Amino acid sequence: MTEDANDRAGPTSRIFFSQRLRLHYVDWGNAAAPPLLLLHGGQDHCRNWDWVAERLRQDWHVIAPDLRGHGDSQWSPDGNYSMAGYLYDLAQLIHQQQLAPLSLVAHSLGGNIALRYAGIYPKKVRRLVAVEGLGPSPKMLAERAKRSIADRMQTWIEEQRGLSGRLPRRYASIEEAFKRMQEANRHLSPEQARHLTQHGVNQNEDGTYSWKFDNYVRAWPPYDMTVGEVEQLWSRIDCPTLLVYGKESWASNPTEDGRIRHFATARVESFEKAGHWVHHDRLDGFVDLVRDFLREG
Repeated sequence: MTEDANDRAGPTSRIFFSQRLRLHYVDWGNAAAPPLLLLHGGQDHCRNWDWVAERLRQDWHVIAPDLRGHGDSQWSPDGNYSMAGYLYDLAQLIHQQQLAPLSLVAHSLGGNIALRYAGIYPKKVRRLVAVEGLGPSPKMLAERAKRSIADRMQTWIEEQRGLSGRLPRRYASIEEAFKRMQEANRHLSPEQARHLTQHGVNQNEDGTYSWKFDNYVRAWPPYDMTVGEVEQLWSRIDCPTLLVYGKESWASNPTEDGRIRHFATARVESFEKAGHWVHHDRLDGFVDLVRDFLREG
């Protein structure tokens, strides 16, 4: 195979184990280059990074995992998806593949995980890009804090009970699932939506298609680190950090809500004509920004 053919080849699927779960990731090759790990968001999958990975693979050893319960990774047998579990999985992948120190680019839930990891292990992260990864806004967290632990536990139990009886939605064809993907993000081009759909569904025994992620990942855990503990982790991050936001997103911008004050080394960049998935909605501008940021210093 020629070098050009290698450049065009897709990633290699690999497996690692964490807390007895069989977890999947893709490796884009170029193992001699500095490691760059791409972490997707909730109800998503690792192949949502393909366009970014294809443009960065020449200069970086790009690895993109599927979170537990997502993509081609195993579902949690008890239906629980805690932040501690996600953090352990990330720590295990980095440890097992000896990736540290590495750079991280992460989206939404993945960004939340990556930011906490960088606070737990500051010396293991060289540079960090989090796309809308700070989680719920301070206003939302304040409203949640007003609820008692008994109330939160009751809500969670009812939600789990409801999810236990909820069957994955079945689509008659990939085309039908593709249309649902387009409805979920109007910024996607048809090519993007089709690619994300093709890698995001499994075919059921009856010939229908369902999304790969476990329905239980939809549940909000009844408890987590406190707000103060998360902010403490953010303050421990000592690598250059880039927080990226879309101006048409629902997410709260940290420069406006005050959360930027908890970061010692972070700056915020916002994109016009972009929603929550900035790396899809403004691909060219996003890749240029990330490439320049990773090369700094």
